[in-house]
Amino acid sequence: MATLRKGKCYRHMTRPYTRRSKVKAKAYIKTVPPSKVVRYDMGDPKKNYNYELVLVSREVGQIRHNAIESARQVVNRKLQEGLGQKAYCLKLLLYPHHILRENKMLSGAHADRLQTGMAHSFGRTVGLAVRAKKGKALFSVKVLTNGVEQARKALKLATPRLPGTYSIQVKKLN
Repeated sequence: MATLRKGKCYRHMTRPYTRRSKVKAKAYIKTVPPSKVVRYDMGDPKKNYNYELVLVSREVGQIRHNAIESARQVVNRKLQEGLGQKAYCLKLLLYPHHILRENKMLSGAHADRLQTGMAHSFGRTVGLAVRAKKGKALFSVKVLTNGVEQARKALKLATPRLPGTYSIQVKKLN
């Protein structure tokens, strides 16, 4: 059964290896996997809110699209339960556009003969990721005065589902 690699495999941001070939048809990524992120804006964006809470990354790293979608679902569900459908505005601020690739290695019963693969293998596309830098905001929640604590709890629930460390910043809008 195929499984996802651990998040630590994609933690470090290095310059991606770009395939350059004499044959033009082989010099680009042929397919981009579909993003698992379903929605980027939730709630009521037209209301005038008093506070904005932002989930900010405290370190450099890559966040896979399935982790972002998982965190988004948790935050949205918690805000809907606590505040209702139209009492908040949740936005996902970073878009997963970086393509993750993997060169699968095979190992058999003989431990002395492992597949070495090609020297500069391009790899198969396995997912998308956001390249988050230190200080970049991932989620933004706008709420009224009575919903600040509920929004803070909802954003706090998202941090275990995302790789890295995050802080929550509160800004007064009006």
